[in-house]
Amino acid sequence: MDELIHQDPELAGYIRQETERQNFNFELIASENFASRATIEAMGTVLTNKYAEGYPGKRYYGGCEFVDKVEELARERAKKLFKADWVNVQPHSGASANAAVYLAFMNPGDTLLGLDLAHGGHLTHGSPVNFSGITYKAEFYGVEKDTGRIDMNKVREKAKEVNPKMISIGASAYPRDFDYQAFRDIADEVGAFLWMDMAHTAGLIAAGQLNDPLMISDVVTTTTHKTLRGPRGGMILVGKDGENKLGVTARKSGRVKNWSEVLDSAVFPGSQGGPLMHVIAAKAVAFGEALKSDFIEYQKQVKRNAKHLAEEFTNHEYDLVSGGTDNHLILVDLRSKGLTGKVAEEALDRAGITVNKNMVPFDTESPFVTSGIRIGTPALTTRGFGEAEFTKVFELIDTVLKNPTDEQNLTAVKVQVKELCTQFPLYDLEQV
Repeated sequence: MDELIHQDPELAGYIRQETERQNFNFELIASENFASRATIEAMGTVLTNKYAEGYPGKRYYGGCEFVDKVEELARERAKKLFKADWVNVQPHSGASANAAVYLAFMNPGDTLLGLDLAHGGHLTHGSPVNFSGITYKAEFYGVEKDTGRIDMNKVREKAKEVNPKMISIGASAYPRDFDYQAFRDIADEVGAFLWMDMAHTAGLIAAGQLNDPLMISDVVTTTTHKTLRGPRGGMILVGKDGENKLGVTARKSGRVKNWSEVLDSAVFPGSQGGPLMHVIAAKAVAFGEALKSDFIEYQKQVKRNAKHLAEEFTNHEYDLVSGGTDNHLILVDLRSKGLTGKVAEEALDRAGITVNKNMVPFDTESPFVTSGIRIGTPALTTRGFGEAEFTKVFELIDTVLKNPTDEQNLTAVKVQVKELCTQFPLYDLEQV
């Protein structure tokens, strides 16, 4: 960063401060992770200079012979990682990937059936404040009040009632795995397309630690950060025999098309212009890292850490939505502790512990206050934290939540957070 420090010391200072925050805080936001130095370096290359509208071999600009190779490398690695037939690595984000899927499969006013945002769903799965809920007729299924889990019989009833064009699976705050075959059966019953947004769980799925949607869903989208531990970006995938599966579903709905071409066109020119080639290069780096054997052990540890953390909370009489976790996150309902998510998030932040306030199912607070906090294990697992360290993580969280207004207490916790982080170095500040 020598040149940046020289040219723009103010901005360089902010970047250094953020690097210090990441280095010395507990990063527990479930949707965040730490990209490798190689991934970060790929994003800071001259590839950012190149416009490459179109696809490898079919660009609208000249001079794309090398960026074609970059994109093909990313695509081939992604296909190998997820055992996919077809991949598009150009979406700028998970939301961009989802927008392209809507454009390919839906017409304005068509009905979408997805998981309610208030029950752990995702903003782009039909929320009324999002383009997906504004453009399409959104209907929702949810979780049960007593179990915190999806009842597939009720999903079937809802699907038969609303007759959706597409059913979406995937969530931002659902601690359990999905029964993809049950969703497939329901989609087939009502003649709907089936779409899985695995943004949160892609890394776990790639490593075989959760059920795999690729062979069952018509189409799958994901981000490339979160558990996948790459740069911020998106991707669309179709599983093995995907064209045939989509063809069967399409014939039921009266839409028979070459779906790889339709999906490509929905990304460009349908919903995006030129791809971000420097980010696609970083995706290729991350996919290459995920193809190494140690990635599987990393994902196993992510799950072990989440399970261990859930047990710590439960053993100390905290309420967890669904009673635990199958994946990388837990959702803590703080109502029995007399706290709101907002109070908890702010107190923990002052103590160097970063979480996010989060709605819990059947919440009585507003989205700006909430009754819960969402906690994820991917980022600290990347640092090298295991179960022993997560015991300490819980103890420090518990200490804060017992006395959220005691600033002396919060300062003491922050010192302990920094001491533990120092034992597991992240980024070299001398390189920033």
